[in-house]
Amino acid sequence: MRLNKPRIAPLTDTDIGEEQRAMLGDRFRGGPILNIFRTLLKAPKAYKAFMWWGGYVLSNHNAIPAREREIVILRTGFNWKSGYEWAQHERIGKDCGLTDEEIDRIKAGPDAEGWTDTEAAMIRATDELTSDGFISDTTWEALAELTEKQRMDLVMTVGQYTQVSMMLNSYGVQLDDDLKLDPDLRG
Repeated sequence: MRLNKPRIAPLTDTDIGEEQRAMLGDRFRGGPILNIFRTLLKAPKAYKAFMWWGGYVLSNHNAIPAREREIVILRTGFNWKSGYEWAQHERIGKDCGLTDEEIDRIKAGPDAEGWTDTEAAMIRATDELTSDGFISDTTWEALAELTEKQRMDLVMTVGQYTQVSMMLNSYGVQLDDDLKLDPDLRG
């Protein structure tokens, strides 16, 4: 975590009015509201747009299969040193079929033993996008097993989670009570 306290305090339960509850929808009815959403609700119009776009990236409309999408999201969060992003998507990644060993390997990068050629190319593309904003010709060619739509969605996924990581880091969104900070993302 970059910050040990929020710069923008998340809304408390008593701060969340009927309009915000309606914006949250059924997703959080009866369950905890995540700190990312408690923070983003302070900008309601941005929250709506964010949820619409983020919903696309995390949906079946994104042509990247869920497991591989989570590899890309986790690598993006790791590259941007976003403890919150990593902690949330570590759990989501496991739900999508990633093992603990694979999650640890994401931190090691594209050259770690065990990745398929396409997985390694997706991680390398993520690294290039998060460092230079551009996928090299060599890496683009290594993504040949992906369709054109999958390549587009790869770039859009890294872009979305770059934005999310920047917001989480800069706003100081703190971990939800049920999350654990990865030791590699301290400070």
